[in-house]
Amino acid sequence: MLPRHPHLKSINRVVAIGGGHGLGRVLSSLSFLKENLTGIVATTDNGGSTGRIRHQHGGIAWGDLRNCLTQITVKPTVASALFEYRFSGSGELSGHNLGNLILKALEDMKIRPLEALNLVRDLLHVKVGLMPMSESPVHLVSHIHDGTTVFGEVSIDASSEKPLALSLEPCVEATPEVLDVIKQAELIILGPGSFLTSIMPTLLLQEVAQMINESHAKVIFIDNIGKEKGVAGDFSLSERVTWIENQIGLGRLNGVITTPSENSELPSYIKVLQRDLHADDVTYRHDRYKLSKAIDEIASSL
Repeated sequence: MLPRHPHLKSINRVVAIGGGHGLGRVLSSLSFLKENLTGIVATTDNGGSTGRIRHQHGGIAWGDLRNCLTQITVKPTVASALFEYRFSGSGELSGHNLGNLILKALEDMKIRPLEALNLVRDLLHVKVGLMPMSESPVHLVSHIHDGTTVFGEVSIDASSEKPLALSLEPCVEATPEVLDVIKQAELIILGPGSFLTSIMPTLLLQEVAQMINESHAKVIFIDNIGKEKGVAGDFSLSERVTWIENQIGLGRLNGVITTPSENSELPSYIKVLQRDLHADDVTYRHDRYKLSKAIDEIASSL
């Protein structure tokens, strides 16, 4: 009997780039790759529990990293439940996620963010690799038509102004190991997820964009199933592709997975795979098996 997704199982290194729920979905759908899969996570979030921690104590954004860890935990345990515990009530801890606080505590103990993640991965028996895009605190900035800027992910998501460009503040360096895994990658996956605030931040790191441009990996973009809320929802698929290629290089994107109803015209060098991938329980999320099958299909065609 042939193994499930035989082409993906033949790939030595798959790298997925994004943030939060979308990246977690991809990582969980491909978790059978184990050590051959690495997620690179955006660290620009400034909302919710993560935002409160950053505002009061500084540091990097841990929320999307924690979210991804939770989604790729194979077997629920007391440790994984503890890591996901969210405080209720009306006190200072209300709304805080214990996993965020644990990761912040490790950061305050002067443990490298990547090493802190590895410690928690060992605790949760997670084989899939996970790395922050940068180990330095950084925020996302949107530049709009009148020369003004919108600071921070929360404000960017709430803005009605379509950005002309995005930047990182301050200018930070990528986690060194991120560059290593991209260099070794045979397949690089972008998305799905919030386009401006989950997918683009990592690509704004110049050395990451350059490494993707120079790598021999095939690069695919997974489109969202439904229209994104906020200003990012005003971007067409062709506009999102243009934004990606403005960062990683014209002609560098090899494939796109999108919905059956998508009718954007993309460059002829981009392989387009249109499939119905929605989950039965939550229709705006990708079904894990369908998603992994589609990734295998487009990867084998490239």
